[in-house]
Amino acid sequence: MQLSREALLRAYRQMKVIREFEERLHTEIQTGEIAGFTHLYCGQEAVAVGVCEHLDTADKIVSTHRGHGHCLAKGCDLDGMMKEIWGSREGLCKGKGGSMHIADVDQGMLGANGIVGGGAPIAVGAALAAKLDGQGKVSIAFSGDGACNQGTTFEAMNMAVVTQAPAIFVFENNHYSEHTGVDYAVGTQQDIASRAEAFGMKVWRADGTDFFAVHDTMREVLDHVRAGQGPAAVEFDTERFFGHFEGDPQRYRGPGEVDRLRATRDCLTKFRESVTAAKLLDGGDLDAIDAEVMQAIEAAVQAARAAPRPTADDVLADVYIAY
Repeated sequence: MQLSREALLRAYRQMKVIREFEERLHTEIQTGEIAGFTHLYCGQEAVAVGVCEHLDTADKIVSTHRGHGHCLAKGCDLDGMMKEIWGSREGLCKGKGGSMHIADVDQGMLGANGIVGGGAPIAVGAALAAKLDGQGKVSIAFSGDGACNQGTTFEAMNMAVVTQAPAIFVFENNHYSEHTGVDYAVGTQQDIASRAEAFGMKVWRADGTDFFAVHDTMREVLDHVRAGQGPAAVEFDTERFFGHFEGDPQRYRGPGEVDRLRATRDCLTKFRESVTAAKLLDGGDLDAIDAEVMQAIEAAVQAARAAPRPTADDVLADVYIAY
């Protein structure tokens, strides 16, 4: 399906924002200003954007500990996210979520999750709510190749099939569960998607480093689920360019592996090559977006640095909901 010029520019900008957001955090974390664990999404941008470009705020997503890309792709505010990671009371979660627990319910982003496989049951609950609502909305659980081994994920997939909930399980296979290779950790000799298929749902597979493959595949998946044909799963083969967490020495990687992946499997490079070769956009269009994004990231960092921090009076606020 041919996207309009506006849609192409938006998709590239979304991917570029995620990339530069993460690259800047990689630099800023070294200063010691950002507290807590941070897991960067660089390399996987085509999946988040290719999926979320089909969604609106009434569709729900649940993320993982590597959640910044999903948040930005779903429409979460750039400045609010940066302030959240800096621990500001002006952050999306008032500085109480940090990198691993960002959420924005108004955008349909039900939260990142520090528990591997913890998001899938939440997504099924949201999908059941969508089914009862009857408006054709869906819920998406983003998971990695580590979460595919968790009992919570198995139970969630089974429940989605039993209840015929409009849930979609998006598996981002970046080949490493923390520090362990997928060939060692995943028992099936086929792929992750085949596990979901065994529960009785329809599955898809696509190249997660190709935005157009992700976008086209997700259109098919969503058409299937929105039509009331039950849950579905999709596996995107992708790469992560940084370690499992910031500070990970990555001694499990082969010599030159990351350099090779950046040279051959970079979704932004592939997007640029595809659209310029097809004369859908020219390099100047994309260069202008690059410059705009860099300015936006710089402004967000400076605003986050200057934003007020929580006070002692904020400790008990928003901890419990009063009914």
